[in-house]
Parts: sequence; structure tokens; C-alpha cells
Amino acid sequence: MIKRVEDLEYRTDEDPFVVARGGFYRRWLSMIDDLEELERIVGGLEKTTEEHWVPVWRAAGKRHEDDGDRHEAAGDFAAARKAYLLAKTYYAIGRFPGEISPMKAGISADCARAYRKACAHLDPPMEVMDITCEGKTFRAHFRAPKSDTPVAAVLIMCGSDVFKEDRGWASERALEAGLASLVMDAPGTGENPFPWVPESVKAWVAAIDALMARPEVDANRVGAFGISRGGYSVMQLAGTAPDKVRAVVANAGHPFGYRMTDAEMAAFVEARNRRSKFVFGPEGGPPSFPTWSVEKENEIFDGWALSSLGLVDRITMPVLMINGKEDHLAPIGNIYYMLDSGPVGMRSARVYPDAGHCAFEHYRDWAPASFRWLAEKLG
Repeated sequence: MIKRVEDLEYRTDEDPFVVARGGFYRRWLSMIDDLEELERIVGGLEKTTEEHWVPVWRAAGKRHEDDGDRHEAAGDFAAARKAYLLAKTYYAIGRFPGEISPMKAGISADCARAYRKACAHLDPPMEVMDITCEGKTFRAHFRAPKSDTPVAAVLIMCGSDVFKEDRGWASERALEAGLASLVMDAPGTGENPFPWVPESVKAWVAAIDALMARPEVDANRVGAFGISRGGYSVMQLAGTAPDKVRAVVANAGHPFGYRMTDAEMAAFVEARNRRSKFVFGPEGGPPSFPTWSVEKENEIFDGWALSSLGLVDRITMPVLMINGKEDHLAPIGNIYYMLDSGPVGMRSARVYPDAGHCAFEHYRDWAPASFRWLAEKLG
């Protein structure tokens, strides 16, 4: 019997030595059909430092990339695409949490190569767009359905440790709903040169301007979709450019404006500090995630919260928010805060009571529903 995501143990943590629902591998579970293969690979891991970590995932990716090459040579492009996407996913796990060293940059290049191969025979095609903002250029991926008239479109925003190559499935869902899409890396990640600071919302604005300028797109019907940190970004963009963003889907995201209770804050800081114990860079290097404290979280709230930035009341378009109730990185109170403070009838939510960060185990439910909802709201 094929093992399903539903069969996995449920954990809300960041342990990379365990394959679990809600756990470290939640980011990629929807992209991997053979969970037993994933468990075998994880079972062979010894350390997370890159000297041990990267070769394991590179070997796994190479096996499937070679399979893709054989299928492509035989003219079976559907099988080749499936193999290339799995190779891309394993390379992406090896790259986690980003291009923090030459070795990580190397496997990131492997990831981009496998994704380009996966996209080589798409119909409609994937187009690479270079977008310029204040003298800096970043790369994004554009697709549009075949249509005699301009269509509605969605800007798809990535988070802090998942790059645009990992969001190709979202552009597929957009196409299924009749939407064009533009997928881009978040500031500070992938091919986006802007730093991760609140002011870098200008990169998102430049991206939506580029999307609106496409002849395939109806500039009056553009929305945005984001997951994890991208869920925050989509809300920040909506408040910054409410005249351009007509509808928003935010899966997770933090901070919006919700002040955690003392007990919630203690659990939140503890979860962040558990994550900081893992080193994904060179042996003997610093933690890949910083240690956390109540003071640090309050400082981030003051600088980043939608309420601190004065954006909450500017988010007047239809908004759909999604998350798991047990999210340890983006407290569910963020959703309730936005529901409490929004215009009547314009904000809705789907909270999964048995899920953690982003409710990835319910991907097959919320992913297609999100793009159907966007298509409906964009008209």
C-alpha cells in the first residue's frame, strides 16, 4: 500500500531527521509522491551540516534528473517532467535554507537547471521575465492561458526558504482557474537582490506593475497569492498598493497585528530557538537561524507588523486567509486579528484544526480552492 501524507506522524517542529506532517519536510511533501523513498533518504542522514547534507540530496536529485534525461530522449515528455520536478525538489531540500555558502549555491544551480528542464515542453510555455526596480534586476516566471482576450492574473509570492522553482505548482493551479501568473522570489532569496526589510515591498510593487503591463493580462483584474512569509508579503503589498491588488490569498503570514499572550509568546520563542539549534551551513559554522527572544520578537513586531506600518485599514479588497490552528511560526491569532479589524464581508478564512504551519497536509484542499476563489473575485 502506498504511503500517504495522512499516514505520517503529526509534529509541529523543525526536526530534519523525521518525516512528519507539520514537520520540517512539510514544505515539500506535496511535491513528492513516494514518501517511502523520502523516508529512506532521511533515514540515511547523519548531520545537517552541508558537507553531509548536500551530497545526500544531490545524489537523490541526480538519480531522478538522469531518469528525466532518459525519458526526454525517448520522447516521453510527461514522464521526463515528473522526474525533473522530483529532482528539483530533492535539490531544493539540499539547498535549504538558501544560498548561504558556495556549496549551497552549487546545489541551488542544480535545482534551477532541473526546473528549466521540467519546463522545457510546457504548453502554454513558461517565460522568464527580468524585472527592474531602482536599478536592480530580478528574475520571475510568467505563464498565461491561451486566450483571445486579456485575462485576470495573480502574483505568486515565495517565502523565506522556498524559491520560485518550488512554486511552479501554483502557476499550474492558476492556469487551471484560467489565470495568468507571475512567480518571483522574496527579497533576500533566490534571484531577488533586494534585502529583506519592510521597504523592499517596492520589489513586489515593481513585479505587479510588470504583470499588469503584460498584453495577456487585464490590468484591472490582478490579485496576489502567498504562503508562509509570502503570506505576510501579500498582505503588505495589498496595503501598500490597494489600487493594484484586487484580491488576496494569504496562507499563514506574521506579524499582522496580533499581540500574543505571554504563554503564546513563550511557546513561539521556544519553537524558534529549537529551530536555531540546527546548522545547515559549513561544519563549525553559525546556526542557520538566529536565536530568538521576547525582546527580539517585540522589535520585529514594531518594525514589521501591518498594524505598525499603518496598512491594516488599507486592505479593503477581498481577502482569504488560510492556516493550521497549531502553527508554531505564524500564530493563528494573526487571522483572527484581521477578521476582527476588516470591513464586513470582505475577509474570510479557512483554519484547519489538526494542522500546523501552512496546513501543507491539506494542500489538495486549499490549493485548488485558493485559485478558484481568486478567479471568482477577480471576475
